[in-house]
Amino acid sequence: MKSNLLKAELSTILKNRKILIPIIAVMLVPVLYAGMFLWAFWDPYAKLDKLPVAIVNEDKGATLDGEKLKLGNDLVRKLEKSKEFGFESVGKSEGYKKLKEQKYYMLIEIPKDFSENATTLMDDQPKKLKLTYVPNEGYNFLSAQIGGTAAEKIKTAVSEKVTETYAETIFSKITDLADGVQLASDGAGKLSDGSVELNQGSKDLYEGLTTLAEKSIEFDDGMKTADAGSDKLADGSSKLSAGLSEVDSNLPKLVAGTKEAYAGAAQLKQELPSGIAKEINNQLSGSVVELNNGINSFESQLSTSLIEQMADQTAGQIYQQKQALNQIAQSLLSSGKFTPAEVQGIMGPIIENQTKALVANGIPEQYAQQIIQAETKDQIKAIMKPIVSAKLTSNLGVGFDTFKSELTGKLSGATSGLEQKIASQTNPYFDQLLSGIGSINQGQQALQAGVHQLYLGSNELNGGAGSLSTGMKQLTAGADAIASGAGQLADGSGQLKDGAGKLSAGAKELADKLKEGSDDAAKVHTDNKTYDMMAKPVKLDKESLNTVPNYGTGFAPYFLSLGLFVGALLLSIVFPIRDAAIRPANGFNWFASKFAIMAGIGIIQALIADAILLFGLNLEVQSTPKFILFSIITSLTFIALIQLLVSVLADAGRFIAIIILIFQLTTSAGTFPLELIPNFLQHFNAFLPMTYSVQGFKAVISSGDFSFMWENALILFGFIFGFCVLSIANYAIRMKHQFKLGHE
Repeated sequence: MKSNLLKAELSTILKNRKILIPIIAVMLVPVLYAGMFLWAFWDPYAKLDKLPVAIVNEDKGATLDGEKLKLGNDLVRKLEKSKEFGFESVGKSEGYKKLKEQKYYMLIEIPKDFSENATTLMDDQPKKLKLTYVPNEGYNFLSAQIGGTAAEKIKTAVSEKVTETYAETIFSKITDLADGVQLASDGAGKLSDGSVELNQGSKDLYEGLTTLAEKSIEFDDGMKTADAGSDKLADGSSKLSAGLSEVDSNLPKLVAGTKEAYAGAAQLKQELPSGIAKEINNQLSGSVVELNNGINSFESQLSTSLIEQMADQTAGQIYQQKQALNQIAQSLLSSGKFTPAEVQGIMGPIIENQTKALVANGIPEQYAQQIIQAETKDQIKAIMKPIVSAKLTSNLGVGFDTFKSELTGKLSGATSGLEQKIASQTNPYFDQLLSGIGSINQGQQALQAGVHQLYLGSNELNGGAGSLSTGMKQLTAGADAIASGAGQLADGSGQLKDGAGKLSAGAKELADKLKEGSDDAAKVHTDNKTYDMMAKPVKLDKESLNTVPNYGTGFAPYFLSLGLFVGALLLSIVFPIRDAAIRPANGFNWFASKFAIMAGIGIIQALIADAILLFGLNLEVQSTPKFILFSIITSLTFIALIQLLVSVLADAGRFIAIIILIFQLTTSAGTFPLELIPNFLQHFNAFLPMTYSVQGFKAVISSGDFSFMWENALILFGFIFGFCVLSIANYAIRMKHQFKLGHE
């Protein structure tokens, strides 16, 4: 009866094209899922050179130790040769425009100070090199992630280039240093030899100066005793001579002064009135001149200050207008809606009207055009100064000239009649003064003759005493200086002797150390390998465990499991799992007939998918027989699960199968590691069969851990056994209810 039911099921399928054709199509579903998906994403990194990426190079270059440094150009050439992406060198505006238009997946901008910043390593405030990486994540998120990894590689490459450049410069300086140290070592050797001779000479000098210091002290004591006596003699004669000298010298002066006083008083009587009037007039005239000079100075300062302020204010207003126009033009360009020519056409009339406005405000046209062309406020101010000066100077000059003319007229004529008034008041007093001065002069002449004779005798005495005292003082001062200098020389020669000894020892040590430094520096030998080692001191060797050659191989366990599950699910739609072709003998007979056909189709699905992967896509596995066997086990697991769900719940069972599929896709760790998904979903991982199919496929495809493969295979066998037992129970229950009345 069992054989008859199976034959009946097969006959129904083969005779009914509506069932046979869909079943054949379902057999190809795993191929469409696993084969098509894996084919599409087999090795996307191998085609990165087809991914268009823009490079905008704004670098202006720099100079380092006399050599041109153009890191931007070097980086562009390196990127274009790398073939990691489809790099295209474009202008900045074009690059950002096409990036927005989704013609580039990303853009890398090299700023204008890229090379310049590389030369600031030794500065007080070194600047880092900046690269701007602009991905269009909305265009394709994964390309942005891949680009981020590539940007890090570019950053590393640039760092290596900069380090290599500096290493070459530093080692070059070390070579120069070695030569310099050698020269210094030779000089230090000569210094050491000379310091030995200096040390011996300083000893001889010290001994001679010590003897000189002792003798000079004895000489100094004798000179001080002689100096004391000469001082007493000179003091007495000096006092006498000083007194007589003062009297003798002052008497002639007194007599002459009296005569001069008489003559001066007489002359003053005649000249005083006119002199006073003239002086007053002169002072008034000088005051007028000084007042005019002050007015002229104030006019000049006021004019200069006003010119500066007015020119600065006017230049500031014009510059603000120019900045506003420049910002408008820049905004039009940045919007991407206007070309530079169109923007120039828009701004041209505005600039022309600005020029006309300047001319209308009194600025000559040639200066107005220069102002429009000027780029800074200071340039505009320099153009405005002569214009403002010409206008302001002419207006101020007229006002100040009028003021000075009126002031001078009011001050003139103030001294008329002044001389006669002064003479009438002073003449009586001058007559009395002249009479007294004449009487005094006669007595002074008699006194002068007697005093002069006494003075001549005292002069001779004072001359000799003064000469003696002066000579003794000079001699005593010289003796003091000799004694003091000899002592200082003795002390200094002692210090010189000690210093010469230290200099000799230090020069010897300096020569030795410089020689050692020169030898060490000379041992430094560099080439391109040395610079490369400095730039890349660490080499990273990747030693992969269980190498996966490409994306397709890595995703094969996930997509093959998905394809076999979907194939089993679609089979439940075209194959009648709940209906028997003829009356079954029992529940097991009913289950076995259905499971046998579905298992056969599932095995064929697995074999077709394996054939496409192995021979169509050249999937490399650790063992082909074990890979095929595990594919069959996986397919039978999903067949058993789908048969249980649909036979018990019909369409509701298919819906639950879809829910289970969704949970399996998120929790099987076929794409991202289990630890990276939400904690809630991680709990479902151990209870779903796809978890173990993915793990088993990974073992048989990549790791070669066949014990782990068999471990997962046994778990899948456990799922198959459990699903089949439940299905048999379900068919047995349905057998009692559906066929209890004896009808099919």
